[in-house]
Amino acid sequence: MFSLADRMNLVSESITLKVSAKAAALKKAGVDVVGFGAGEPDFDTPSFIKEAAKAALDKGQTKYTPTPSIPELKQAIADKFNRENGLPYKPENITVGAGGKHCLYMAFMAILNPGDEVLIPAPYWVSYPDQAKLAGGVPKIIKGEEKNGFKITPDQLEKAITPKTKVFIINSPSNPAGHAYTPEELKGLADVITKHPNVVVFSDEIYEKLIYDGLKFASFATLNPKLIEQTLTFNCHSKSFAMTGWRVGYIGGPKHVIDAINKLNSQMTSHITSFCQMPAALALNDPRGAESIAQMREQFEKRAHHMHKRLTALPKVTCVKPMGAFYCFPNIGAYIGKKAGDTQITDAVSFSAALLEQAHVAVVPGNDSGFDDHVRLSFATSMEQIDKGLDRVAEFLKKLG
Repeated sequence: MFSLADRMNLVSESITLKVSAKAAALKKAGVDVVGFGAGEPDFDTPSFIKEAAKAALDKGQTKYTPTPSIPELKQAIADKFNRENGLPYKPENITVGAGGKHCLYMAFMAILNPGDEVLIPAPYWVSYPDQAKLAGGVPKIIKGEEKNGFKITPDQLEKAITPKTKVFIINSPSNPAGHAYTPEELKGLADVITKHPNVVVFSDEIYEKLIYDGLKFASFATLNPKLIEQTLTFNCHSKSFAMTGWRVGYIGGPKHVIDAINKLNSQMTSHITSFCQMPAALALNDPRGAESIAQMREQFEKRAHHMHKRLTALPKVTCVKPMGAFYCFPNIGAYIGKKAGDTQITDAVSFSAALLEQAHVAVVPGNDSGFDDHVRLSFATSMEQIDKGLDRVAEFLKKLG
């Protein structure tokens, strides 16, 4: 048998896969599983966007397009950044990829050299460390404390920066915890970054539209005039427009970096799916897009409040209140060391496995996000499912004592 590339040893197999596979197997066997694992909106893509895709197909827009997209899409993205985020990007400052994950991977590949450090606040989205490692980088975790709402401080950031630091990742609102920074808190981090002009900021803003309780959103690159040349701003259509399967992501940033990413993409996918490009541009420009976002955000806010209230009412469970996205990240540490039937609870993975097997509720262990005593629950599901699932969780915890 031939050997694989050494880089494959850098990639971790997700520890949530076994739980996900077990949940799928139980559902297939007819078991009523309540799933809180969804990382995507449970709403359909707005009909006007789907109709635009059908029209694009009927018009024969199925051929190759320029890398990374047609000019109309880059212009629409630039207009969006200018209009909504206060970012003075032109089309030459825009690139497009097959979803936010692809955009992040290309940026890591274009920027990192072997040994470059990547600062990642925890809890973090599971793909950041592995993508950094695949590009030769060295992930360096800055742990956010639950008592501080998982948010890191300027002092923590300053102490983490070394001569080897190349990238700082900020994701607000966040996956997996739903925590978010205020503009003032972000400004504190920005003031640190501007003292280190060799550090590149990856600002992952894909949940910008899903914010609650009057929180004001601010793009990181707007917080200091120097940051526009020091920041890559990432976004996508997946969360805002419920277009996860369409795979439309984009980056705004300095032209020389965008040119490098485009060069890389010319040897990868070349461009995103041709007949998705005009609908993606329409989504950003059409007022119906904003209307659909507002309706979805309103429902998510109600669910956020409800799930958080239910979780914090559970015995010995604490949970940071989500200020954005569609996740809660409760602390189940009080149950580590307990037994669930024949299963010893040693961390979030064993807790999640027992919860699925015995209560038929699927959650995501926090181990892959830097916290082995937390689990992630998505409220991208109905109120009825939220209550059904949390009723089962309550009964499960009673048995643990």
